[in-house]
Amino acid sequence: MKQVILAAGYATRLYPLTENTPKPLLPVGGRPMLEHVLASSEAIGNIDHTYVVTNEKFAGHFEDWRATQPHRACTVVNDGTTSNEDRLGAIGDLHLVIEQQGIDEDLLVIAGDNLFTGDLSGFGARCRETQTSVLGVYDVGSLEEATKYGVVAVNDVGQISSFEEKPAQPQSTLIGIALYYYPRAALAEIRRYIAEGNNPDQPGRLIQWLYPQQPVHTWTVPGDWLDIGSKETLEAADALFRRTDA
Repeated sequence: MKQVILAAGYATRLYPLTENTPKPLLPVGGRPMLEHVLASSEAIGNIDHTYVVTNEKFAGHFEDWRATQPHRACTVVNDGTTSNEDRLGAIGDLHLVIEQQGIDEDLLVIAGDNLFTGDLSGFGARCRETQTSVLGVYDVGSLEEATKYGVVAVNDVGQISSFEEKPAQPQSTLIGIALYYYPRAALAEIRRYIAEGNNPDQPGRLIQWLYPQQPVHTWTVPGDWLDIGSKETLEAADALFRRTDA
């Protein structure tokens, strides 16, 4: 299985911290955020290569980081964009990596700014059990908080029965997060999604499009999940991981 880390954003909400440093390389608990992401995904198992997709502005930063990781099979993919105005979007970047790198096997996709404190080994077990696309889900505990994300409903076998992106009036507090598994057979659907001109941004939109056409199962992420989108969430993550690692 291959792994794609989505890291091509410009994180302008975190300026000035991210003016000259990509968000996934900001320090959290004494080491780059990305290293926490990779440590979490290792528990999923069967990953033999990681692709970090980024942009022209930050490709060199990730190449420098990769040089400090001689034990990792890792490739930095530059999507060639230089600003928010010409970015490809998360799904566009995923499609680029699949095509450019010739990926033709099962695929794990994680956002480079999503942090986990729980054990993700159960996600890998769920993927092997269902042999379908699988979405990580998390209960944010607040309807107000849920309006910021894709809100998910599941049936009695854990399969998605509805998915609503950033609803004004969410029906639950269960959200889809940027933790995805696509079996090899689903890669053709990613290509079709792009070919049909669908929105290439916000990776949850791919799941929203896919689940009415074929089964997409879910797995509930244990522990804490942190989506690093502001200085406040960055500071909270740093404090949490410093306590965890102490």
